[in-house]
Amino acid sequence: MSEKQRKATAYWKENVRYLILLLLIWFLVSYGAGILFKDVLDTVKLGGFKLGFWFAQQGSIYIFVLLIFVYVRLMNKLDKKYGYDEE
Repeated sequence: MSEKQRKATAYWKENVRYLILLLLIWFLVSYGAGILFKDVLDTVKLGGFKLGFWFAQQGSIYIFVLLIFVYVRLMNKLDKKYGYDEE
């Protein structure tokens, strides 16, 4: 295996790790906070609404958009690390 192939393999392994982590966070926020932990979160109010309801309606969308920006930042760093930012 050439050095270029090793670098590409390491790049994609790290990329997949980032994807799995970010998708896990999104799953926990959208499904977990909105459905599984709804009863526990409903004991807290945010802006007059129960927190479980808020996550189900708006919170998971905000977190998803935030995760997009986090992914872009992580990928820019990863591109620089492996030298793919020059193209």
